[in-house]
Amino acid sequence: MLEVRDICKTYNAGAVTELRLFDHFSLSVDDGQFVAIVGSNGSGKTSLLNLICGSIPADSGDILVGGKSIVKLPDYQRYITMGRVYQNPASGTCPNLTMLENLSLADNKGRSYGLTRGINRRRVDFYRSELASLGLGLEDKLNVKMGSLSGGQRQAVALVMATMTPLKFLILDEHTAALDPKTAEIIMQLTDKVVREKQLTAMMVTHNLRYAVEYGDRILMMNHGHVVLDKAGEEKKNTSIDEILGMFNKISIECGN
Repeated sequence: MLEVRDICKTYNAGAVTELRLFDHFSLSVDDGQFVAIVGSNGSGKTSLLNLICGSIPADSGDILVGGKSIVKLPDYQRYITMGRVYQNPASGTCPNLTMLENLSLADNKGRSYGLTRGINRRRVDFYRSELASLGLGLEDKLNVKMGSLSGGQRQAVALVMATMTPLKFLILDEHTAALDPKTAEIIMQLTDKVVREKQLTAMMVTHNLRYAVEYGDRILMMNHGHVVLDKAGEEKKNTSIDEILGMFNKISIECGN
């Protein structure tokens, strides 16, 4: 279980632009849940992911995984048991390295590097099988540089890389936002497949309300660092896009937009 306990976070403290985004914010995510998070810009969606991953520090409060605090761990130590796929397909992969080299680096996550070759040839068949499961024909392009692939292909490989080693959490940070509609649909279907088959706990920030409604088993809507909607299970299944859009419009009117 992931627990965010009593987190406070203020940006630009003491300045004219001071923003207190999280004020004793708490949230728990059960093992195996696939949570979709929506909200307008500035609602705290990505900041929440960054706090969990350690990309930004919390002013106070605690973050626990399996009952153990990780709030003082640097981000690279948290990523040993967390995978993250970013909005930009170029992030999280090395464009000047081949797909095989990228996969080898991801495969070694959490382990030390010695004076040995970076590529373990005995794992090539495993990499091919992982790529073949995507159904995109990428298993035949292991020696192609990542920078030569399309955005959708790179995002699919990034998804494989993020989930290659044993994980406690998969973090999806608007990972379809930079893709065209058809490719985004493919990546969402692949994401759902990977999460279910590997029984991962996942948190996905998205601006696509349809994806938030159709995928996952829990939906959160955030506004100014607060959860204003939280539905899971059957209640989430019965939630419509019109209902979510209605809440968006209501919040916009209240904020004077």
